[in-house]
Amino acid sequence: MSLSLLLLISAVILILAYRFYGRFVYNKFGLSDSRKAPSHTLRDGVDYEPSKPIVVLGHHFASIAGAGPIVGPIIAVTFGWIPAVIWILVGGIFFGAVHDLGSMAASLRTEGKSIGVIIRNQIGPKGKQLFVLFSFSTLILVIGVFSDIIAKTFVANPGVASASIFFIGLAVAFGIVNRRVGQKTIPFLILTVIGVVLMYYFVYLGTQLPFALDYEVWILLLLGYAFLASVTPVSLLLQPRDYLNSYLLYGMMLAAVLGVFVANPQIEMTQEIHTSDKNLGFLFPVLFVTIACGAISGFHSLVASGTTSKQLDKESDAKVVGFGGMLIESFLAIISVGAVVVLSRTEYVDRLGTEGPVSLFSTGLGGMISTLGIPEQFAVGFVALTVSAFALTTLDTCTRLARFTLQEYFEDMPQPAAKVLSKNRYVSTLIVVILSVLLLLSGEFSTLWPIFGSANQLLAALALLTIAVWLIKKNIPATFVTIPMFFMFTVTLASLGLFAWKNYQEKGYVLAVIAALLFVLAISLIFLAFKSLKAEAKEPAKVL
Repeated sequence: MSLSLLLLISAVILILAYRFYGRFVYNKFGLSDSRKAPSHTLRDGVDYEPSKPIVVLGHHFASIAGAGPIVGPIIAVTFGWIPAVIWILVGGIFFGAVHDLGSMAASLRTEGKSIGVIIRNQIGPKGKQLFVLFSFSTLILVIGVFSDIIAKTFVANPGVASASIFFIGLAVAFGIVNRRVGQKTIPFLILTVIGVVLMYYFVYLGTQLPFALDYEVWILLLLGYAFLASVTPVSLLLQPRDYLNSYLLYGMMLAAVLGVFVANPQIEMTQEIHTSDKNLGFLFPVLFVTIACGAISGFHSLVASGTTSKQLDKESDAKVVGFGGMLIESFLAIISVGAVVVLSRTEYVDRLGTEGPVSLFSTGLGGMISTLGIPEQFAVGFVALTVSAFALTTLDTCTRLARFTLQEYFEDMPQPAAKVLSKNRYVSTLIVVILSVLLLLSGEFSTLWPIFGSANQLLAALALLTIAVWLIKKNIPATFVTIPMFFMFTVTLASLGLFAWKNYQEKGYVLAVIAALLFVLAISLIFLAFKSLKAEAKEPAKVL
């Protein structure tokens, strides 16, 4: 079988899914342009800002598609490329897209608030407190880990650091021109073309003007940048940066597809399915935790209900941004699988252990892109730079999300200090940055990171639970949500149980206790959800 045929079949399936199942899911959520979106009713020019759907899609896609849809699928091919492809397609369509659009829809109907506030409204204040503490801790962990990864990347590749700095400056200029000059003077399409051309030029310029600093300095600069990105108006930095950066990923994906069709490589890896691996564990549940982004990822619910829902111009835009954005990421995950299935099983295992998934992806995809006449060294470097750029995008988005989460946790408390934290974005962001610095200094993130996969999928299960409760309370059939929800809870609880037992046996008591606590958290929120539904059953149904 040729890789071209795999990509073509996957693309057709995803397009048809968007056309038909996407319409079905959108209609189920009852979204309508007759209602004004929170970006208009609560517009403040900082977080709530109505924007074009293509701009919001760029922000959303850039935020959710970091290294996840690349690293996870490549590692999961350890179990065989067929189960990886099946889970990406089935998970992306029936799990991830429903999860992302559902999180966005529920947020749109809750003043653009996050999943934590939706849990408070649908399940109760105790549920909100548990979820917010969990999601906030997860975001701090992500900020710490990505700061470390990006700083090390900048130290090793000063050219990537230079290009990233140029990107930030370009994004600010793009945002200022778009806000102040307006589209009457410069049409948005022309402004976009100029921005994208300059962005690709900066890829080259970065290699010519490398900028080298020590690791510690980069950490401080990165967290300082994350602070500014969190408190400045979304249309000035975060949104234009994500929008322009999305064209890096679109360009890489397009070049990869064209390269595959020109080279027409055959799938060399056998179709054998491996039910277990000595390092990863068993195919179930590990496959469904390893491939998160690309199939379903709890982090997406935080983005969809955190930053994205506050920027949608109208409710109908949620379909292309939420459902469509997830399916684009699924196709990226298929491309990631394609980058390694052209290798034999033996070569894949050897190179994965020595090079790592990102390097394997860069060299594999870069080789295919080079068939278009582009020098292979430049093609490989371009792919690596794209991955690094999206890691930085995840960092600044996570900081803003952590700020939202902290503010929403304290917004119901009457104490003066709580009011300051809930209203002052500078103070709340400063706390997020300080906690991230403390985590980095302690080095604990390297210990806690192995449990992130299970924690992330627990977020997805809890988001689906919240969406299901929201629909059921509106008297809307929720089977299309509850089936993925039950599956994800099964996967998550099994994974956490195995993880806790494994670490207990290896005397990793801290991780074992954390896994056990997450297990109890999931059970507690399920109990609170059913308690809420039982109480709701005694009241008349509400209208959506």
